[in-house]
Amino acid sequence: MRIMDLLTDAREEPVSDLDPDVGLSRAARVRVLLAAALGPLVTGYAVVATVLALVALTAGRAVFSGTGVLLAAGPGWLAAHQVRLGLGGHPLGVLPLLATLGAALLAARTAAGAAQRLGCRSAREALPVLLTITGAHAVFGLVIALGAQGSPVSANPVVAFVVPGLLAAVAAGTGVIRTCGLPDVVAARLDPLALRGLRAGALGFAVLVACGAAVFTVATAVSWATVSDVYEPAFGTSFGLFLLSVLYLPNAVAATLSFVTGPGFSIGDLNVGMFGYRGGAVPGVPLLGGLPEQHAAWWPALLVLPAAAGALVGWSLRKVDADPAQRIRAVAVAGAVVALGCVLLGTLSGGRLGDGPFDPVSVPMGVASVVAFCWIVIPGSFVAFFTGEHEPPAPPPEALEDNEAFEDADEVDPEEAAEAVAELEAAEPSELSEEDEEEPGEDAEFEAEADAELGLEDEPAEDEPVTGGTETCGDVEPDETDR
Repeated sequence: MRIMDLLTDAREEPVSDLDPDVGLSRAARVRVLLAAALGPLVTGYAVVATVLALVALTAGRAVFSGTGVLLAAGPGWLAAHQVRLGLGGHPLGVLPLLATLGAALLAARTAAGAAQRLGCRSAREALPVLLTITGAHAVFGLVIALGAQGSPVSANPVVAFVVPGLLAAVAAGTGVIRTCGLPDVVAARLDPLALRGLRAGALGFAVLVACGAAVFTVATAVSWATVSDVYEPAFGTSFGLFLLSVLYLPNAVAATLSFVTGPGFSIGDLNVGMFGYRGGAVPGVPLLGGLPEQHAAWWPALLVLPAAAGALVGWSLRKVDADPAQRIRAVAVAGAVVALGCVLLGTLSGGRLGDGPFDPVSVPMGVASVVAFCWIVIPGSFVAFFTGEHEPPAPPPEALEDNEAFEDADEVDPEEAAEAVAELEAAEPSELSEEDEEEPGEDAEFEAEADAELGLEDEPAEDEPVTGGTETCGDVEPDETDR
């Protein structure tokens, strides 16, 4: 009996290697969380300070100061986390997306590594990692904003607290998703059709971004003479312009994406759209050297690119379901994903640019998202509908009820139902003729009884003799032979 108890206890409380508390002390867990909190902050701040120091060293007339670089790195860190700055009272809201993508990637990798070291296997176990990274970014942004009060470069403390924390939360959440196995859990609980739509939407958004990047590259290459004239002979100034163009490259791709889909973008008085153009001054940055000087009649031909992206989405969803309506529903989910991506990209790529002639830089997010949704859904639905399978028409219910093969069936196969209907149609004429030979119908019996009552029996045939019944009829006189 004692042996059975020991065996039972051993089975009920096994020692698992996946338990995060086994082999990892509380002090070690604190060290991992502390490294996750400070790692992205120190690394990001160091990268920003290095870039500023490099620009200051290469500039011809600038005086390098280590203290000045370290102080300027704080607002630079806020700009990398999409916190709007104030430069001498002038707003700066157009912030480099490449730096934002780098900060988000750093937070995501840090969160994934911390969750893996702690042995997190669920979202609840990874919650301390997520809260630690989010809180550290929010507090660090608040400290920088409070320390910059009264300086030429300032930031709103509330915005500096909320925006970096929100960005870090999204990035850290993305990092711990795969480590904790959440994609499998979400995929198991999500509608398979909606899941395929989400994947197709990510594909469509990536294709649209690639189209914008391709158009921007071609425009820059065609206008390379203008781009090269923007650079100054001094190496330091040219290097600073080149670095500025690289940091704002994703912003330019987002604006080109809006142009390719139709709505376009604007920089101050300049408005560039697929079907309209209004000139204006532009900043002297090599990144903008490919901007057109006037409208071209061939621009609408570029609309084939978003249409091709929608067709690609529809082609990828042509086999998700045999019902065309379900395939169109998956295409609609993909269109919603693309629309949401366009809203997010347009929000981050524009903003205020001082109070001069270049203010503001904007992308019409609402119109761009609706147009992008239509570019995915309309051609995608067309391709998914006509290139996928189609179910045969369902047989009438009475045919299924008369067929004994389907009396006890819960689900009817369309092919078997069609065969059953064909068998019933082939069997109806023969069965009806046999019944007519065996016994007359109700209508024939009723007519015979009515004729007998009225004395309107059928005339006898010519070959048949006249029976004696005709002698009793008063209207017929007998012949002489009969007399």
